[in-house]
Amino acid sequence: MTSRAKWLTIIAVAGFIALLLYNTLSAQKVECEVCVEFRGGTNCAKASHDTEREAVQAAQTTACGVLVHGMDESIACGRSQPTSTRCHRL
Repeated sequence: MTSRAKWLTIIAVAGFIALLLYNTLSAQKVECEVCVEFRGGTNCAKASHDTEREAVQAAQTTACGVLVHGMDESIACGRSQPTSTRCHRL
């Protein structure tokens, strides 16, 4: 491969990575931290998304992940009322 072809390949790969990073980060407009209490345990988690509702849901799912054992508990925890929710625009 010639020196020019190597540089064009490097530039193309860097451009592709930059595009992926931009598309990923630009879609996430709200970040929320949600704390949940489930079966005697408490956990908090953060998540970002393009809407507040989706960010809260993602954060609650993440927070519940370490508190539950099995799908039934996961569903029950996901439906429970968070003990606290804080959101802000990115």
